[in-house]
Amino acid sequence: MECDKMSNDQFSPKKINEILQKTVDTIEDGKSEVFEIAENARKQCHDLQQELKEMKEKASHLIKEVDHLELLERQSRRKLVLVSKEFSKYAEEDIKEAYEKANAIQIHLILKRQEEKDLIKRRSDLEMRLKSAYEGLQRAENLAFKIGIALDFLSGNLQDISHTLEDMQEKQFLGRRIIRVQEEERHRVAREIHDGPAQSLANVVIKAEICEKLMDIDLEKSREEIQNLKKILRDGIKDIRKIIYNLRPMSLDDIGLIPTLKRYVETFEEETQINMILNILSEDPIKDSIKNLSIFRIIQEALNNVRKHARATNINIKIEITQTDIRLHVQDNGIGFDTENIKVPQNYEGGFGLLNMKERVGLLDGKINIKSKINQGTKLMIYISNEVEEGF
Repeated sequence: MECDKMSNDQFSPKKINEILQKTVDTIEDGKSEVFEIAENARKQCHDLQQELKEMKEKASHLIKEVDHLELLERQSRRKLVLVSKEFSKYAEEDIKEAYEKANAIQIHLILKRQEEKDLIKRRSDLEMRLKSAYEGLQRAENLAFKIGIALDFLSGNLQDISHTLEDMQEKQFLGRRIIRVQEEERHRVAREIHDGPAQSLANVVIKAEICEKLMDIDLEKSREEIQNLKKILRDGIKDIRKIIYNLRPMSLDDIGLIPTLKRYVETFEEETQINMILNILSEDPIKDSIKNLSIFRIIQEALNNVRKHARATNINIKIEITQTDIRLHVQDNGIGFDTENIKVPQNYEGGFGLLNMKERVGLLDGKINIKSKINQGTKLMIYISNEVEEGF
């Protein structure tokens, strides 16, 4: 009995609160140290960039010097050949001067070539150090993001600890899911920026350098390259707008949910060649902005599932928004699946597709019903309250 009492005291909400508070304090200290590491790494990257820039300028100047010395060396060798052939025509002083000048140029050239070789090696070493510094900075920033998310989650929930251990475990499970989703979103955005606008900007720099070189050689070719440059910039702007739209469609705030959905459905139909039917049965205003965005995301996820897996030719969407509730139906004529064989691992913490939609609907205290049969398509029926929830 005494052991049971000690165990209950050990896992009481008050004790858990104390443990969490200590954890938050420790994470706060760690967060400051990680931010300091990241800041030092950022400064190191900046300093190395400046040093590399100066070294490249010095290398460029040195290459020009070597080229000039090579020209002088060739001229001096030709002079020596001439003096050797017509030895009798030149005074002894002139012959001596020609030999000494050629020798001095050769020595200077050898020294400059060695200096150039050393500079190239130093530049390569510096580039490796810069790459390593960037990798360290990226790791520090990623760690800072993760610590920040964990800290925000823990700090925001300290006052809301439930009175039972089961409820506490449920909140921790939810917290891990939220952190995972946020990290996945950050990785997705980073990947899209790296593969899209970042690549486009790198191409712009290369094309600009090509245009600069062609200006004095082939004006017509340089005009063609400028046209290519414009196309890359337009594509880059298009990629940036797409990333912004995926983060949050601005039209949701400007023109509302239904017009935004109509635009999205039209674009989806153009991209996939799937016949789309969108029926708006009623459209009372949605009182909760979070639900407004979530409904758009749910339909977006449903259509992406059809695009990736269903092999459908028709999709029918019905939306009914009343003062009290929101009903969504999404039906396709695709290959379907066996709903009995959908298995979720015991330690599953979220995922994509149908499971992702279930998470979204569950977080809004809604209900989702999935009906599907092999070769008979799939139908999603979603119900969400149109009341404003506390805390949103």
